[in-house]
Amino acid sequence: MASDLLQKILDDIKSAMKARDTETLGTLRTLHSDIKNVSINSGVEISDEIVLDVLAKSLKQKNEAIEMLKNGGREDKAAEEMKAADLYRKYLPAPFSEEEVKTIIFELKEKLGASSPKDMGKMMKELSPITKGRFDAKHLSQLVQEALR
Repeated sequence: MASDLLQKILDDIKSAMKARDTETLGTLRTLHSDIKNVSINSGVEISDEIVLDVLAKSLKQKNEAIEMLKNGGREDKAAEEMKAADLYRKYLPAPFSEEEVKTIIFELKEKLGASSPKDMGKMMKELSPITKGRFDAKHLSQLVQEALR
């Protein structure tokens, strides 16, 4: 198997089965299914990169669902989604701090010679793969805009 991350998820599925933890089991099975679907649809072998992409997308969806459920007064369902989101976060690499991202932006700005808001696309193209799943994309965009002013 090409993905260590997928193997970790499968190991955790087995552990949840043994522990009869139906909530964790259901969440992880859904994640595993999403990963397999992406692999099948794109026709590529499952790699850590694919697993991280699926995790990032799933986490974004969970966060949006949590917000909608809270706004709709469904705290019970929001709490369930939060548990699932926390479980997904466990598989992501450690998030970047704002200071770490600012340092990366500064170094990339120097490397690319970026100096104006016109260079925003160039900067984001380089930064997105580095920060994917490790830093909020909207916040990243704001920091890049500030750096290019």
